Amino acid sequence: MADLKLHGFWYSPFTFRVLWTLKLKGIPFEYIEEDRFNKSPQLLQYNPVHKKTPVFVHDGKPICESMIIVEYIDELWTQNPLVPSDPHVKAVARFWVRYVEDMISAVASPLFRSNGSAEREKVIKDIWERFGVIEDQCLGDKKFLGGDTLNIVDIAFGSFVKFLVFMGDVVEVEILEAEKFPRLHTWFNNFMDVPVIRDNTPEHEKLVALMKSLREQILAPSRK
Repeated sequence: MADLKLHGFWYSPFTFRVLWTLKLKGIPFEYIEEDRFNKSPQLLQYNPVHKKTPVFVHDGKPICESMIIVEYIDELWTQNPLVPSDPHVKAVARFWVRYVEDMISAVASPLFRSNGSAEREKVIKDIWERFGVIEDQCLGDKKFLGGDTLNIVDIAFGSFVKFLVFMGDVVEVEILEAEKFPRLHTWFNNFMDVPVIRDNTPEHEKLVALMKSLREQILAPSRK
């Protein structure tokens, strides 16, 4: 049996992606919780470039970056596939994964650090514009972004939307409004109703409390 370890943070949407993938495929592994402020020597050894989680270790060989890890796992353990086999469908899925990654880079930190209603409204407007693109151009009338079943786009986007829902409670803004994005809202409910996703997502109140605390620490100097 392969020796599999996952180094992660319990509250990280990037860790969620790998954890969900392993659970969806029924793959046994050892989870190693890292300390954001005191990372283990093993983590720094396995990811000396970015020094970040998640890191997936397969028989002593590390793989970094969440969606690279997801594709690696999917290629080796073929049950419950997440990456489409058709070359064109696979290329389209990878396009939308890239779109999600670009969205995270553009809005996650600005939302978390937004200090004031005008600044926050600007970020929310950007998020909503991108939500509209995904709802119209990617989701359409499908149950999941991958069609009838989950695929890598659901894993990539679902982890981020869940993070945004958490953050919405932190900054007191409803991020995913049912009236504004009815199909995307239904998709998210379908996604969170998948037992593996639902049962392996951090407790809402616990994560919101952590995010509020971290945000207060970050914003404190600017409020003095």
